[in-house]
This record gives sequence, C-alpha cells and structure tokens, in this order.
Amino acid sequence: METVTLTMKNPPVLMLEADHISPDAFAGKTAAEIAALHAYEGREQFTLGKYFDVAGNGGKTAAETKIVVKGDVSRVKYIGMKMTAGEVVVENNADMYTGAWMQGGKLLVKGSVDAFTGIGMIGGELTIEGNAGNYLGAAYRGDWRGMQGGVIRVKGNAGSDIGTFMNGGTIIVEGNADVHVGTHQEGGKIIVKGNGKSKIGGQMVEGEIYVFGTIDVMMPGYKYVQDEELEVDGYKGRFALYHGDLGERHPKRKGQIVYGKLYQKI
Repeated sequence: METVTLTMKNPPVLMLEADHISPDAFAGKTAAEIAALHAYEGREQFTLGKYFDVAGNGGKTAAETKIVVKGDVSRVKYIGMKMTAGEVVVENNADMYTGAWMQGGKLLVKGSVDAFTGIGMIGGELTIEGNAGNYLGAAYRGDWRGMQGGVIRVKGNAGSDIGTFMNGGTIIVEGNADVHVGTHQEGGKIIVKGNGKSKIGGQMVEGEIYVFGTIDVMMPGYKYVQDEELEVDGYKGRFALYHGDLGERHPKRKGQIVYGKLYQKI
C-alpha cells in the first residue's frame, strides 16, 4: 500500500470543501497531480496544493492507497466522501460530512467530527476517537435513505438525530447520545453504551436500538415485552425488550408483525 501524507500549511479562511481527499481520487496519481486536484473555499475554486503539502504518490488502486491527514482540518469538509476502498487517517478534528456516503475501506479520525458524518453510508468502517456531531449515519435532509451498511464507532459522545431513516449497518456510540436516536429507523442497529435522552426510536418501524444507560423519557409508543439475555458488542447481560413505535404501521413476515426493537440494559 502506498501512503500519501497531506499536511495543512495554509488553513482556509472559509470552510474548505475537499471531497477529493479520498483514496479513489488519489489512486494512480503522483504527488504533483494530487496537489493539482481542486477544492472549493466558499464559491472560489482552488487546488489542494494551496492548502496542503503533499508527500507520496497514490497506489495503483484505491485499495492500495492510504491517506494520512495532518494539521488542523477542523474547517475541511467531505474528507473520505464516497470512498470505496483503501484507508484514510485524520490525526486531528474534522469538519462536516466526513465519510459521507462512504462505500468501503477504513476511515479513522483521531479527534472529533462535526455534523452529517457517515450520512447515507453504504459500507466500510468509520471510527471516531472523539465526539460526533448531529445527524451521524442519518439521511441527507429531504432524503429518506439513511445509513444502509458498514460500521460507525464513536468512542466519545454523539449529537442529536443519529441514524435517522437508517435501514442497515451498525452505529456504536460508546458515550452518550442526544435526542432523536433512530427516528424513522427501518433497519440496522444502534448501540448507545452511555445514556440516551428523549424521543428514542420515534416513528421507528424496524431495526434494533440498544441503550446501556438511562433513557430520560421513554416514548409512549413503546410496549415492554420481556427480558432477554444478550451479547451486544462484546458485553453479555440482561436487557428489557420494548416493541415500537406502536403508532406506526409495521410490516408482516411469515404472518408475524415486525416491530422495531428497543433494548435497555437492566
């Protein structure tokens, strides 16, 4: 695997839209060709080379390309957007849309990320060592397709509206989550190892949500069913199962109604 290192040398004044920071865009290119790829600061088009020192060449394919991003990129959006393979490591905080619509490969952010990280994600592994903002793994505004596959792991806390319209994949938040977890969820799995607030699973019709800590306010559309012994992300223990959101229409399979499942650790 070939490694390309981007080191911030000229931080943008406005937010920088840099969707070309992806193994797919860097594959088969020299350092000079990578530096010539465009990025947008506001409405003006510039090159990555204006903002970053570029060292190393891309691999023959995306799968053979690793990108290491150094320096303050907290005002850089779209890192790893739509990447299909390879690896990206961001050594500090990143801005919005990190790993948006990601399809494969590995993306690691050693700091925190802003909103819309991993929206519409289809596959791959996205790990955030700090905190995540709102709309993690959710659908783009106006769209009904949230996260469909892959794994997002946040080692800190997450903001509101995570997993909105999610229908596949797994989101793991090792800290706490803000309001509106799994709204309109139609599949997939959300694990919150800390505490949850109100409106968890609102209008959810299918899929699973696990909360290890407290839930401030349980939605009235959830009905307790039974206790179950489960293994969840390496933890074995007893969880209370609730079915919901009972205010929604639910599909049937083999004559059985399919409900969204909300588990809370006992």
